[in-house]
Amino acid sequence: MIRLSHKRCVYQIVVWVNLLTMSRSDRRVRRTRNLLATALLELAGERPFQAITIREITERADVGYATFFRHYPSKEALLLDVLSGIVDDLADLLQPIADEGRLEEAGAELFTYVAEHAQHLRVLLAAQRGTSSEADVRKSVRERVMASPGFRTRQDLPPELAAHHLATASLELINWWLENEMPYGPDRMGRIYAHLVVQPIRNG
Repeated sequence: MIRLSHKRCVYQIVVWVNLLTMSRSDRRVRRTRNLLATALLELAGERPFQAITIREITERADVGYATFFRHYPSKEALLLDVLSGIVDDLADLLQPIADEGRLEEAGAELFTYVAEHAQHLRVLLAAQRGTSSEADVRKSVRERVMASPGFRTRQDLPPELAAHHLATASLELINWWLENEMPYGPDRMGRIYAHLVVQPIRNG
């Protein structure tokens, strides 16, 4: 999955380490996908996602048009790959904290991550609205929640419904915060997240 970093130097180090451990073929695949992801982010920051063509993405990335289809069947698939990478990053960051029941701390970490990646996330979340990627991202979050060893819910709630609530409410709260120019700090948003999103499905 595509992974994004708010610090360019850290991103470059991660790419360099990955290159050392990948085969030559793997390195080419990763390099091409990173170029396509970067091009998509740049273009989506300039105009609506629906107006962007695959030809424009490949030209901005300096990648052959036919090469794009060896990696992705559509621009929506590329967008989903980028968003899924962010979901994986967040799951790796938050799961150990949330599994221990430290919900406010997990929420604060979530919104700290969002604040650090606000520019990219605004672009990506706006791009996925109304596309097939929107439902796919929610499904990805829902599946990660269900797979978490620490996931637990009230006995009177079906687990799949609780996971759907967590996925949908979390994404909507992030959207609201970004659209309203982050009016509260990450710590306060962490408390809001814990009380508004998580605790209602945990407490009977």
